[in-house]
Amino acid sequence: MAITTEDELRAIYGHAKGRAATKMIDHVDHHCRAFIDASPFLLLATSNGTSLDVSPKGDPAGCVVVEDDGRHVLLADRPGNNRIDGLVNIVAHPEVALLFLIPTVRETLRVTGRATIHDEPEILDRCLVNGRRPITVTRVAVTEAGLHCAKAFLRSGLWQPETWPESRPVPSLSDILLDHTGSREGYADEAEMTKRYAETLY
Repeated sequence: MAITTEDELRAIYGHAKGRAATKMIDHVDHHCRAFIDASPFLLLATSNGTSLDVSPKGDPAGCVVVEDDGRHVLLADRPGNNRIDGLVNIVAHPEVALLFLIPTVRETLRVTGRATIHDEPEILDRCLVNGRRPITVTRVAVTEAGLHCAKAFLRSGLWQPETWPESRPVPSLSDILLDHTGSREGYADEAEMTKRYAETLY
């Protein structure tokens, strides 16, 4: 039987105690800033109020800008396939969540807040990579920030090379899209995809 209320969940899990109950803060402090500065990869979660999206975002470490003494963060949106699911969600429903990762670090940093999308040149110029502007910048007004513990990474062994597969365990993106869409439009083998990425990354 499905669990459908918080009371039922609390009967199983109880309530957070000690530091776990009080660890979230309302801004990006110097510890969170250091984490963001060292992170080359994050996940951006958005909603339009009825459906959800989680988008991976990657740039050289230090490209997410923290401003206003930790009250806002700036996140670049680079060239892609123009689906812009997350950006469309933000326009409809500005609450977002960010999850920052650092290779070899077992903890993650979660930041939540309200987002706005910008294309003003002075904001785009704050997120340059290789001298190139992003298409837009998402500015998140921080409401909460805090670290998650290491258990997920310990269980998964994600940063342990001995657990990594020796070769790619799934078909290529083009082969999967061929099956999903039934279309060979834009089909490319791995060598061609690598070439396209090099030409269009920024």
